[in-house]
Amino acid sequence: MKRILTFSRLFLPAMIFSSVLIISGIAGYKFKGGFNMGIDFRAGLIQEVQLASRAFSISYDGPGNAVVSLSNTSLTIAVSGAGVQGFTYQYLLSDYGTIGAFAYALNQVEGISVTSAAPGSSSFSQLVLDAQSAPVLPPSTAEEDQTYWVHYLPSGAAPVPLEEVRSALSVFGEPAIQVLGDPAERHFMVRLQDSDIKEDFTTADIGKALEGRFGEGEAAITSSNYVGSRFSKNLANQAIWLLGATLLLILIYASVRFKPQYAVGAVLGIIHDGLIMVGFIVWTGMEFNTTTIAAIMTILGYSINDTIVIFDRIRETVKIYPDDDFKTVLNRAITETLSRTFITTLTTMLAVISLYVFTTGSMKDFALALLVGLVSGVYSTIFIASGFVYFWERKFAGKTEET
Repeated sequence: MKRILTFSRLFLPAMIFSSVLIISGIAGYKFKGGFNMGIDFRAGLIQEVQLASRAFSISYDGPGNAVVSLSNTSLTIAVSGAGVQGFTYQYLLSDYGTIGAFAYALNQVEGISVTSAAPGSSSFSQLVLDAQSAPVLPPSTAEEDQTYWVHYLPSGAAPVPLEEVRSALSVFGEPAIQVLGDPAERHFMVRLQDSDIKEDFTTADIGKALEGRFGEGEAAITSSNYVGSRFSKNLANQAIWLLGATLLLILIYASVRFKPQYAVGAVLGIIHDGLIMVGFIVWTGMEFNTTTIAAIMTILGYSINDTIVIFDRIRETVKIYPDDDFKTVLNRAITETLSRTFITTLTTMLAVISLYVFTTGSMKDFALALLVGLVSGVYSTIFIASGFVYFWERKFAGKTEET
């Protein structure tokens, strides 16, 4: 006969330990003035910038309008207009090893004029369009501020530390800055709060500040958007409502499938996991953003799934061993599902550890939060959700022997 582990002995100490962790998390929230809110929850200007050098400018003097677009693999020029037979040219970046070769190919299009700013022998790993430029190619006689610049990231370019970007933009107060993608791409998201935006501010000022630190023409604004305070507030409210709706649905589901005390235990378990993750996020200073919310919701799903499995086994064990006291039934059910719980969690953790090791930025934070949540989910299923059912049965059903 398989040995039955007496988890019930640890229910009370576990609840005391969890209470200490949750109280410390609440204290940290108060002490640190709340979450380190990410850019998703702050009203203001959002710009994506890439520290890339100017490669060449493009102008068009032919009939109609010419529009240029860029993807990760190609650059496309489309000409159209009233009375003009439209045509499109597409250039695969992989076909050109240097800036000079690429500029020469573009110059072969009738009406297109390319002026190189980088040495023709310069090799590039990718091209970057400046969103500050007009969407339609200007004529060659256009003023300097209307020039359509294409930037490039030199092959083997070294990553730029986040602190250097933050220092360059310190003139705007304390902007929120986030690394996007691979650090070697030198791509950043910058968020200025409403309170940091002055009346004479323009969307080009961030690029100018970066050029003041890294050199003229060394910064490309790849996108620029303004998020109002109402949108940020609505996003935060939606996150709260989403969490509340999740708890309510779980309570209804568990009440229908099991007894009410099981439903309350399941909800307490996932509330416990949420508060533990919140405490971890607060004390580590991790940004609280939509990725963090995704991590919390993912963990709640794992936790409730594990809890339902154990509750199912408890119900089956009661039928199989009707003469056993509830404490023995509970310990037996947890023991029998323990291997399944550990195997499921460990295999999931292997994938999450890979995410943590091989990714950066918000994905790395997402993986770290998942690792903490997975451990908390197993713990809460065994000691919080099951513990609540145990104490309920002990107090109200009178079936449990003294521990």
